[in-house]
Amino acid sequence: MHDARLVPAALAAWAVTAAGIVWESPGAAVAAVVSVVACSVLGRCSLGRFGGHRALATGVAAVAVVAGGFAVAIGLRAEQVRHHPATGYLGASTSVVVSPTESPRVLDGGRVMFRAVLLRLDGAESFGRVIVFASGSDYVGAAAGQPLAFRARVATPRRRDLSVAVLTARGPPRAGEPAPVQRAAQHVRASFAQVSRLVLPAEQAAVLPALVLGDTSTVPAHTTAEFRRAGLTHLTAVSGANVTIVCGAVMLTAALVGPRAAVGLAAVALAGFVVVVQPSPSVLRAAAMGAIALLAVLSHRRRQALPALAATVLGLMVVSPELAVDVGFALSVAATAALVLIAPVWSRRLRDRGWPRPLADAVSVALAAQLVTAPLVAGVSGSVSLVGVMANLLVAPVIPPITVIGTAAAALSALWPAGAGLLIRFTGPEVWWLLAVARHSAALPGASVPVPSGWAGVLTVALVTAVGAAVWHWALSCRRDTIVR
Repeated sequence: MHDARLVPAALAAWAVTAAGIVWESPGAAVAAVVSVVACSVLGRCSLGRFGGHRALATGVAAVAVVAGGFAVAIGLRAEQVRHHPATGYLGASTSVVVSPTESPRVLDGGRVMFRAVLLRLDGAESFGRVIVFASGSDYVGAAAGQPLAFRARVATPRRRDLSVAVLTARGPPRAGEPAPVQRAAQHVRASFAQVSRLVLPAEQAAVLPALVLGDTSTVPAHTTAEFRRAGLTHLTAVSGANVTIVCGAVMLTAALVGPRAAVGLAAVALAGFVVVVQPSPSVLRAAAMGAIALLAVLSHRRRQALPALAATVLGLMVVSPELAVDVGFALSVAATAALVLIAPVWSRRLRDRGWPRPLADAVSVALAAQLVTAPLVAGVSGSVSLVGVMANLLVAPVIPPITVIGTAAAALSALWPAGAGLLIRFTGPEVWWLLAVARHSAALPGASVPVPSGWAGVLTVALVTAVGAAVWHWALSCRRDTIVR
């Protein structure tokens, strides 16, 4: 049985932070009260199973303290955003200096967009998260951490995510020098993309950096659409799976260097991987979730994976509270929870029916992840992929070699391009297979179906997936009972 004592506190912190960002202090206060009441009611319903009245009182008190603390913290943060100096420039143009936290993304019409941290506003030091839109090619090559000075029109953010302003750049930027570590990371990314173009066909060379480093700047629009219809979009963004595979590959050296040294090497590899793919909040989230998934897979104490997940949610709410309203964060948490809680149960029941363990694990992981993330994906995209489970099963065998070999090639690309090119050639067949699966899956009739976007889509798909999961669970239980009899 998993240790779930930290889960109520983590959920309370998440709910309070999200409510505080969207509805400010009143929303945070209401969410805090609701969290405490919900914990008390659920605790009473399971009083005999998880402890007595003393344990219930302790748990409710802990949730109350956590919820109250996060309500105060997010209320103060929202107040700072509301009264940020940038609000005095709304609708006007002024000089700014920003530091991108991610590589610019090319939008329709040649425009680019990137998230950044505000460093100076109208000549004065400042701080805050901003979203930058720009036209032309002057901003395409901007690197994460590279100071950019330009004039911009200041507007109110459309989304409540603790951003202080939306900046529309006017004219080319004056670029400064990023930190040495960030320059090295950008050099690795550029070298890897260049070597890929030299040794792979164009479409494969465009997709490989996205699969390995999350660099989607060169992925064609039609490929992006095919991946979306096939339910494979998550493969083109850095996720916990990338981190798990990279760290797991390093951990295999334990037989040669010993378990402690292997853990140290895995930590170094994780740090280097995060720096190269850019330590944005989404990447830090992926690193945390991937480390938990690795714990669930490698540790002999699997029951500790759920407390680790809850502790990670609490920590990320402190460090990056804006993740509380980030869909990617919700998808990562849901997928990791499915890996920890649901997939092992389904896999065990499939093995009881005679399925080979590798196949049972693969089917259970793909199905559990697809079911728990489908409502959120539907709410954002307004569609649900009906071939996602099949497509993910078909490409599952090639993802680890692409990730491991590609990461090794990226590490070599700046030092030994010829060696990196040799490694990249070995990824060619796997990337070809992935593209073929995406293309043919997306072309199937009814590959994806439209659903309402927003909360209507979330609730609709959640209800359907809950019924599907219940039927799947019931079918496996009935089959197991038949075999026993």
